[in-house]
Amino acid sequence: MGKIFLLMGKSTSGKDTIYRALIKEEEFSLKKVIPYTTRPMRDGEADGVEYFFKTEEEYQAIKAAKKIIEERTYHTNYGPWRYFTADDGQINLLTGNYLVIGTLESYCYIRDYFGKENVLPILIDVDAKIRLQRAMHREEKQEHPRYDEMCRRFLADEEDFSEKKISEAGVSRRFFNNVEIENCIKEISKYISENI
Repeated sequence: MGKIFLLMGKSTSGKDTIYRALIKEEEFSLKKVIPYTTRPMRDGEADGVEYFFKTEEEYQAIKAAKKIIEERTYHTNYGPWRYFTADDGQINLLTGNYLVIGTLESYCYIRDYFGKENVLPILIDVDAKIRLQRAMHREEKQEHPRYDEMCRRFLADEEDFSEKKISEAGVSRRFFNNVEIENCIKEISKYISENI
């Protein structure tokens, strides 16, 4: 039986960079699971790569078909942005191991859906000051920076990844990405290797 390694952390914790490095590791042969979102595409993103970008109407149709495994809605300054994982045939634990990016909340839903023994959390932790600096740097690169949304998301993450919620979810292992991301990737690679 395969495993789902669920990579999670607050915004600008380095999840996307770590994900790209791990998915390239040939020894793991981790398969991608592309999540869905109704938020607008950022500069440099493409549909079906980082996310499947859907309209609110398309999201409602998927939900009506009872194909949503887990979902989160963020009430942003630009309206509700939904993120979700769909039971669309991407995951088959009989055929391999998977790497997924999610949140603490999505980890709990996916763990309950596929079984605790099959879903392993990988929590990326970064000091708040470093995260805020990274968020500012990322937003500065956007053609139309949304600093208000950046701040809202930063504060929401502090609540969503509170120590109480991390403990309640049963997540005890953390991987720190404060200085050298390469060291964080090495630690996570070792953890995956031990659990495949």
